[in-house]
Amino acid sequence: MPNTLHLRHSPMTSFRPYLSAEHTTCDEAFVDAENAVAAQDWSAANQAFPLFQSQMQRHFAREEEVLFPTFEARTGMSGGPTWVMRNEHQQMRGLMQDMAASLERQDRDGFLGQSETLLMLMRQHNMKEENILYPMAENALGDEGDALLDRMAAV
Repeated sequence: MPNTLHLRHSPMTSFRPYLSAEHTTCDEAFVDAENAVAAQDWSAANQAFPLFQSQMQRHFAREEEVLFPTFEARTGMSGGPTWVMRNEHQQMRGLMQDMAASLERQDRDGFLGQSETLLMLMRQHNMKEENILYPMAENALGDEGDALLDRMAAV
């Protein structure tokens, strides 16, 4: 199973590579959980899925509690890209809850159907963050990069 990502940085480093790396870490944990369920290895699935879920929740929290409010305060944009990202986080949370319920029932087909939907949403979401929101935030908050990393690491 993948290790959890710890934010490390050097002076003048952007937060964008770390958030993008978290996407990769979450994706790897997702694959572990999905593969375990596909193989009906319920013991492995019951370890892998909660790890994936916790990594996703921590990533969402870093964005929702640190990055988004800081970006909104600096730019005055509260109904734009951060609003869209928060809504997508909620959709993903709902799918993860449904997947957890399927896992509890050992419902392989239900879990895999929900995971297919989640995978599609995660891919689209991550592309929007990495190609649109993170560059916008980096431009607006570049002078706060190290402080943002420190605050995100505390979440």
